[in-house]
Amino acid sequence: MAAAPVTVPRIKLGSQGLEVSAQGLGCMGMSDYYGPPKPEPDMIALIHHAIAAGVTLLDTSDLYGPHTNEILLGKALQGGVREKVQLATKFGIRMDADGTREINGNPAYVRAACEGSLKRLGVDCIDLYYQHRIDTRVGELKKLVEEGKIKYIGLSEASASTIRRAHAVHPITAVQLEWSLWSRDVEADIVPTCRELGIGIVAYSPLGRGFLSTGPKLVDTLSDQDHRRNLPRFQPENIEKNAPIFEKVKAMAERKGCTASQLALAWVHHQGSDVCPIPGTTKIENFNNNVAALSVKLTEVDMAKLESYASAEVQGDRYYDVLYSWKNSETPPVETQVGYPLDTSGSHL
Repeated sequence: MAAAPVTVPRIKLGSQGLEVSAQGLGCMGMSDYYGPPKPEPDMIALIHHAIAAGVTLLDTSDLYGPHTNEILLGKALQGGVREKVQLATKFGIRMDADGTREINGNPAYVRAACEGSLKRLGVDCIDLYYQHRIDTRVGELKKLVEEGKIKYIGLSEASASTIRRAHAVHPITAVQLEWSLWSRDVEADIVPTCRELGIGIVAYSPLGRGFLSTGPKLVDTLSDQDHRRNLPRFQPENIEKNAPIFEKVKAMAERKGCTASQLALAWVHHQGSDVCPIPGTTKIENFNNNVAALSVKLTEVDMAKLESYASAEVQGDRYYDVLYSWKNSETPPVETQVGYPLDTSGSHL
């Protein structure tokens, strides 16, 4: 089996100067969505272990908890740790007290969200600030860069035309998107657009939310609080149909002397040096396993075989609502948006 320690390379993310570890750490599951929050001391220890191993891009959002994941990272970054990491968080999905969500890009909300994240994280500046989901009312990001509150702007789940429109107003450093062996819809237009414009790509859920690590038996281990239970691909009518994908990946991994998760993650790494996957975990053992994927070498034949396994077999959508996908992010030119006022800077970011 491939094993840590592995030297984690550094890569340039985008064209504006941001440098990050070639693999990041998704922190969402430490606090939310994948079951109940995990013990805070254990998660802080995991974050510190990741940084010591060379993984320095930490990914969170004000939505995770909500707010509790940012608070966790704020505690982990104390004592001089902040200077060792590249911190990414997100805004744009507001959760009301009754649990309903609203995608919000209103300028006043953007500014308030940024101030809230800065306070919870205990920092003066956010390295990479993403619009989590795209609203046709785009807001204050360019001004926040000018004020030094954020360094670089990112978009998450944005369509190709939205990326172009935003990049024309202010350079976009990174686009976060779901990209894995069984989530490849971004390859047609979004990935080529990012590469044409010199925008870095951050791949979330590169292990298929755990499916590419453990296969269909994953469903049997999910708590009632785990939101994956609601996703279409994990429903009984789809999960067994998707099982052959995992079995083929697992068999190939055994032939190559690595784990299924390492092979699936290595496939993402081999997409190019402009791609940074951010697998999440709550266990140091799994983190070490993920980092070891950097040492897995794949040939063009290997890549083609892996892609053939999932090319036409995936059953079920990524999300249960188009609201959560780039397919719902198509924004018309700002000047055509009814009731949208031009600000004095001419900026709509």
